[in-house]
Amino acid sequence: MEVSYHSIISNNFHFLQSPPLHSWKKEGKLYQLVSPYVHPQLTASRGSYSCCSSFGQSLWRNTILYALPGSTTFGTSRQACVSLHSSPQQKKNNTGYGNHSFYTQHRSLRHIIARSELTNTSSAGAAYPLSALELRSKARAICFYAVTAFSAIFLFVIMLVQHPFVLLFDRYRRKAHHLVAKTWAALTITPFYKVEFKGLENLPSPDTPAVYVSNHQSFLDIYTLLTVGRSFKFISKTAIFLFPIIGWAMYLMGLIPLRRMDSRSQLECLKRCIDLVKKGASVFFFPEGTRSKDGKLGPFKKGAFSVAAKTGVPVVPITISGTGRIMPAGQEGRVYPGFVKVVVHKPLKGNDSDVLCSEARNVIKDVLVHQG
Repeated sequence: MEVSYHSIISNNFHFLQSPPLHSWKKEGKLYQLVSPYVHPQLTASRGSYSCCSSFGQSLWRNTILYALPGSTTFGTSRQACVSLHSSPQQKKNNTGYGNHSFYTQHRSLRHIIARSELTNTSSAGAAYPLSALELRSKARAICFYAVTAFSAIFLFVIMLVQHPFVLLFDRYRRKAHHLVAKTWAALTITPFYKVEFKGLENLPSPDTPAVYVSNHQSFLDIYTLLTVGRSFKFISKTAIFLFPIIGWAMYLMGLIPLRRMDSRSQLECLKRCIDLVKKGASVFFFPEGTRSKDGKLGPFKKGAFSVAAKTGVPVVPITISGTGRIMPAGQEGRVYPGFVKVVVHKPLKGNDSDVLCSEARNVIKDVLVHQG
């Protein structure tokens, strides 16, 4: 029996080997083919059957249809027609959908299913024009990076001029550099989204060293946290320090480089954090270690809390929500409309890193769950 697929629109289908087609009944009656996703309209004539399924609504664009259990799947397409032939003779009556050369090569064609080329595309709507929202988000992203680059150039010059004085009078905290960075972040994000701060009264005084920790949803988290109003040292990947202007500014600010997969670099990073805290500077950690792909809070690493426990400084948990919807992780080429909320929680103190880690994660998680 032959199973051949023909796309009404421009999608091309490829024939692949699969397990036997178990969706047939005896005596020429057809069972459901790809239930429950497809609602077939069946017609029968002289022992051959055809099945045509339409996906007129856009909500079907992301639907993945399983032709057989354990087999490969259909990609997304608006219309797909299937003709099924029970014999070579009957196949001739359905030349509109058949493939004679393919049938000649494979006598037992019930082991064949089709997969659309769209299955392997990274975007669900790759075959369709971008929506107005997607176009606007890309345009907003271009403007966002233009603003951040343009403002960074001029502000970096200011930072470069004042750097000798910063080293002379404020080598460890570098408040003047942080003020420039705060201005840069505010100029960048103000045209694109608003930030609501809650709990700013919980922030330690500017001269009090602390370990700040936060959840991590987006590339925009750094911009948002720079506007909180406290000077602290971020930990960043070593490669970012090589970026023109931005990386150079990070070096002038005294931020801490880290090679993630290098255990020696991780140990040196923690030692440097402890040294900075003892000399009056604050440090900032994302204990998850990376950005969340789905907005859910991941497990916390204990490095930040070890620094706090060994130095006796407070841990200040901060919850950020909304940045992941404006610029999702992995989609840095889009800036969607949105609103960001930053909640500063009461400082936590203690000498047990495990307890500090658990308490900080719980207070951050509670806010994320409450905000949905």
